This record gives sequence, C-alpha cells and structure tokens, in this order.
Amino acid sequence: MKTVLFDFKTSKEAWFDEASLVYYKKINAYCEFEIVHLKTLKQSRDDLSAKKKFEEDELFKKLSADDFVILFDEMGRDLTSIEFSKHLEKIETSGKKRIVFIIGGAYGVSENIKMKANLKISLSKFVMNHLVAEVVVLEQIYRAHTITNRIPYHNI
Repeated sequence: MKTVLFDFKTSKEAWFDEASLVYYKKINAYCEFEIVHLKTLKQSRDDLSAKKKFEEDELFKKLSADDFVILFDEMGRDLTSIEFSKHLEKIETSGKKRIVFIIGGAYGVSENIKMKANLKISLSKFVMNHLVAEVVVLEQIYRAHTITNRIPYHNI
C-alpha cells in the first residue's frame, strides 16, 4: 500500500533534511512511502483564512476518494505507539489505495480538511515547531512498522 505524507513546510533546516532522509529510507523498507511538500502562501497573521483556504485547495487537489486520511491535529486522539501501529495495520487491509498523513500549516487546517480526515491524532499536548512535529511523525510511522513486523526497536 502506498503511503504519503503531505506537509506545508516553509523553512529549511539542515538538521531536518538529514533526519527526514534517515526516516524516509527506514520507512521505505516497509512500504512505498513519499513525502510531498505542498505550496503555501506568505500571508500576514491578519489574513489566516486566505492562507488556510489556499492550503485546503492545494491539498484537495492531491487527495482521492480511495485515500485513508490521517490528520495530525492538536485536538485529535491520544494514541500510544502500539495503538498507532494497530491502526495502521488495520488500515493496510481496509481496501483503501493509500494512507495519507497530513501535517497542517503553521496555523492549522481548515474545517473541511478536518472533516475529510478518517482519523485525527494528537502528537502531544505541547505545541511544537512544524519541522520537529514532522520528525516525530516520521519516527512514529517507522516505529509502527517495526512493531507490526516484530523488529526489536520498540522496547516495551
């Protein structure tokens, strides 16, 4: 099953590129995985609705009806790594063509994107930098695959 992570990355950091590449390679050992950086607008804080609408439009161009959409959202469900791995394992046998992970922009996502999500997951009660959040997501996707495949990485 193809798996894709969509994000709205606006900054470049060498440490992020390195960490992202490490997890990208590790995840691809278990599934066909892709990271897609979508365009965003350079808007002032006064015009957040235009920015969210632009990001919504960009994202909806990439989604299909056969996608299982997982949104990382601060109001989402709290899952353990084992619970997350069980969700992914179940989704992989659901008949959907793709698992789509979404990390919203700096100001979150529109209500339409939230409604499109089949599952909303909270990464933490902390607010974190977008790049840090993405590395956490990548590590948890990798961890989920190692749990499912009984690879000694998750130590519980």
